[in-house]
Order: sequence, then structure tokens, then C-alpha cells
Amino acid sequence: MTVAERIRARYLIETPLDPAAVAEVMAGEQSCGTFTRVEGETDALRERARATVEAITELAPAEAPSLPNALLERKGTHGPWRRAHIDISFPVANIGANLPTLAATVSGNLYDLGEVTGLRLESLQLPAAYRAQFEMPRAGIAGTRRITGVASGALVGTIIKPNVGLSAGETAELVARLCAAGVDFIKDDEVCANPAHAPLAERVPAVMAVVRAHQERTGKHVMVAFNITDETDAMKRHADLVEREGGSCVMASLNWCGHSGMQTLRRHTGLALHGHRNGYGALSRHPLLGISFQAYQTLWRLAGVDHMHVHGLQGKFSQPDSEVIESARDCFTPLTDATDDRVMPAFSSGQWAGTVPATWAAIGSDDLLFMAGGGILAHPDGAAAGVTSIRQAWSAARAGTALQEAARSAPELARALAFFGKP
Repeated sequence: MTVAERIRARYLIETPLDPAAVAEVMAGEQSCGTFTRVEGETDALRERARATVEAITELAPAEAPSLPNALLERKGTHGPWRRAHIDISFPVANIGANLPTLAATVSGNLYDLGEVTGLRLESLQLPAAYRAQFEMPRAGIAGTRRITGVASGALVGTIIKPNVGLSAGETAELVARLCAAGVDFIKDDEVCANPAHAPLAERVPAVMAVVRAHQERTGKHVMVAFNITDETDAMKRHADLVEREGGSCVMASLNWCGHSGMQTLRRHTGLALHGHRNGYGALSRHPLLGISFQAYQTLWRLAGVDHMHVHGLQGKFSQPDSEVIESARDCFTPLTDATDDRVMPAFSSGQWAGTVPATWAAIGSDDLLFMAGGGILAHPDGAAAGVTSIRQAWSAARAGTALQEAARSAPELARALAFFGKP
């Protein structure tokens, strides 16, 4: 079997044992073997189907175990706690074009192995022919720009605030004000999907009526990402409603809808899929547990999403800026050399005009959704001034002009800096 017919995964492990021995346990556990050879596990079968350890790079050891391990404790096994990068390749034939099984293969029971006190899936590389068997984004970066009519510059977006509590009519009124304020993109919050006080059956028609009216007046289509997170059949019905009403985008909470749910939704609708990653912190926040964003977004891109959340620079969440930057670059990177399946990174969490320079300096690209909730809706001069302040900040950053200097001739930016930038 050639290298091109194998999926390659890199792991970070921590163990008091020999990393090479642990690597072989990992390879066996996730392919044709278990902790010992069993009946039917012939040499020929192992040659055909067993995962292969491709590389081991030992790193500096740790002073203490990162995670508890009852098995090692029962055996009285102590450190040193050795760390290593382990590269393992898996035969494509073991998995097929089956996204949940791919996820189970490269992750799955590995996190429970008794040999490790830490394990993290760091990266995932796919053969081009294998990637081609899965869904592609329907909109992606170019399609999102085409739909919204934004040929250049970052797309400025916002989030419906308050998160929950507004009726369908009140939500539509807010959307009308946001459209008039000049946003390109509006999304529901992840905790507001189909509440009793504003069910999608009422909210979608009410919101889209004002979006269509705005488009008729101005020629501008504002993309609204309706949160249709639900069980799969309901999501399909909700997507159909959005499409009938002239909408262009739906949003789903990826971790709770699951890979198969998102695949089904992608195959059902041509709408842009806005992938919200809420809950990702539980999978990634510990440095010796879970999954890196590179591997995480690889799996979700196989489900055909168009936008991926990456949080924001200098934001309100725990991720360091370096992780946000790396995540955005992952979105910009095709999964293989043979495909252009890039997706648009969505910057969110505590964003406002003042975080624009860091974003531009780090990313150097306009191909992103820059979403500000309070940074727009809480601007002291109103939402339109909030949107303008972000566009002014973006222009200044692209020109290499300091915001304080730009603010001398940009009153909306000046007010944002004075209001949001105060200690």
C-alpha cells in the first residue's frame, strides 16, 4: 500500500513507558489489534490492515503526570514522564468514506489508553483522492463574498444581542436596524435556536422580510446565519424554510449536531453553513488532552462547512492570540494540494475597532468575518457608528496608520476608542 493511500496523524503523548512501545499499542488499538495478538490476527492481515508507526520524536520530559491514570497507579508505575510526537498512518481501506469512523479511528479509545498520562491529536493529513470523496464547501470564501456583495475588505458582522428573550418581531426590528447600520453579516447566538418566545417558524419569515426589504431598497443582501441546531430532520426542515424565505446561510453547533448530522445537512441544502465550535474548549484547552484545531477543522471541513469560528485576537476567551492566528491560517490552507476547499474564518469574542490592528497585522488578509456584538451594538453613538468605527479601523490598519492618528478625522472611531478602550 502506498503512502498516498494512507491517512497520517500526529499525536503528542506523555507516558512513563517507552514511547516506541506505546506507539505500537496505539497503532494496534486503532486498527487490527488489541493489547495482545488474538485469533485471526495473521501476519497477512496485519500487513494489510494494521496502522503503522511512521516516526517518533522524543521531547523534553515532564516533572509530573499531566492527567491521572488509575492503571499506572495500580501497577505502581512512576516517572520520568516522557513526552514524544508520534506519527501514525492508517490504511484508507480500513475506514472508507465514513467521517464518524475516521474520527473514531484517529481519536476514539486512544484517550483512554492505560499507557499514557496525556494524549492529544495534533494534526491530520489526508490523501487527495480520499478528501475528494467527502463534501466540499458550497460557498466558502468566494461564495460568501459573492452573496454579500463584498468584493474586498473584511466582512463586518454582528451577533443578535440579547442572546435570548427577544420575540420574533423584536428580532426582526433589531435586524432591520443592523441592516441599516451597514453590516454584511448577522448571526444568531449559539444558545438561541428555536425558543418558545421566537420559534424559527416565526423568526425566519419576520427577519427575512426586513432583509428582503433592505435588499430591494439598497441592492445589498445581508447574510443572516439562522441557528438551526436541532436533531437532523428538524435542521433539514429549518434549512428549507430559510431557503424559501430567500435566506443564504444557516448556523449549527458542530459539536452537538455531530459529523453525520452536518454531512446530512450539507447534502440537503445549498445554503452556506456557518460552523459554530462552542464546546471546543472542552476538547482542546488542556495541552496534553484532546485535539488541536488543525485536526478538528479538518474533520469538519470534510462535512462541507463554509465558515469556521476561530475566536478573536485580544478577546474575552482563554485562547492565546497565537492559537487564534494559527486557527485562521488552518482555515486558509487547502486540505490537499489538489483542492481549493478553504473556508472563511469567523473572528468573534470581544471584538471591536480596537482589536482590528492586531487582527490585520497577524492575518494580513481580508478574507474573514470580523464579528462584533457589543463592539457594534454598544457603541455610544449607536450600531451604525459601531460598524463605521470598525471599517475605519480596518482602513487605518491596512494603511499602516495608528488608530489614534486615524481617529482625528474619524469621529466614530474616536468615540469607540474612548468608550471601549477605557481602563
